Amino acid sequence: MAKMLFPSMPEFQSVEEERLHRKQRLAAGFRLFAKMGFDEGVAGHITARDPELSDHFWVNPFGMDFSQIKVSDLILVNHEGKVVEGSWPVNAAAFAIHSQVHQARPDVVAAAHAHSIYGKAFSTLGKKLDPITQDVCAFYDDHEVFDDYTGVVLDTEEGKRIAHALGGGKAAILRNHGLLTVGQSVDEAVFWFITMDRSAQTQLLAEAAGKPVLIDPDMAKLTSTQVGSHLAGWFSFQPLYARIVAEQPDLLG
Repeated sequence: MAKMLFPSMPEFQSVEEERLHRKQRLAAGFRLFAKMGFDEGVAGHITARDPELSDHFWVNPFGMDFSQIKVSDLILVNHEGKVVEGSWPVNAAAFAIHSQVHQARPDVVAAAHAHSIYGKAFSTLGKKLDPITQDVCAFYDDHEVFDDYTGVVLDTEEGKRIAHALGGGKAAILRNHGLLTVGQSVDEAVFWFITMDRSAQTQLLAEAAGKPVLIDPDMAKLTSTQVGSHLAGWFSFQPLYARIVAEQPDLLG
C-alpha cells in the first residue's frame, strides 16, 4: 500500500531554516492577498516574528504592491521601528499596530491586517460576526470589536489599545477600519484573515436578503473547536500555499 501523503506541521533544524520558512509563508500571504483583492493602495500589512530576535518582525516594504513581493523584499524591523535589514521603509501604521500586538501576545507569531472590501464594510456596523455558518464558528467567542476610530493609526499608544481590545482572541474587528487576525504561525494568521473576510461577506449578503438563522450556542462552541484550532488554521492554509507557489514561483526568490 502506498504511503499516504498528509501535511504535518514543520520541525526545524536551525533558526535560519525556521526564519526562511516564515518568510516564504509571509511572501505567499501577500501574493494571496493581492489575488483576493485585499490590497488598497499602500494600506495593509502582515508581520512574522523573527524566530531568533523575538522583538523584531518581518513585514512588507512600504509602497511595494502585494503582487510583487518576494522573500528577498521583506524587511526586518526592530522594537523601535527601525529597519535593520532591507532597503525599503516600514509602514508607520504597521509598526504602530503590529509592534504592540506582538509585544502583548508572546504566543503570536504572525498578525495580518488589510483594508479588504467586506472587512471594511462589516466593520462599519460595529458588531461581532454572528454564528450563521460552519466557517464563521472559527471565530465564535474568539474575536472582539475595537469600538473606536481616531484616524490612521500612527501612534503606538493606539496600537496598545488595539492589542488590549484583541485580548487573547484570534481576531478583532476594527470599527470603520477593517479586520485584524493573529496566529501561532504565518499560515494560521493569513488563513484566519481570508476566512474572516469571507464570513463578513456572507453575513452582509444574508442580512441583505433577510434574517439569518443563528447556530445554537452549544453547537457553535463545539464547531469552533473543530474548525477554529491553531492546527485547523494552519492546515487550511496549506493548499492555498501550494497553489500560489505553483502559480507564482518567483515569490520564493
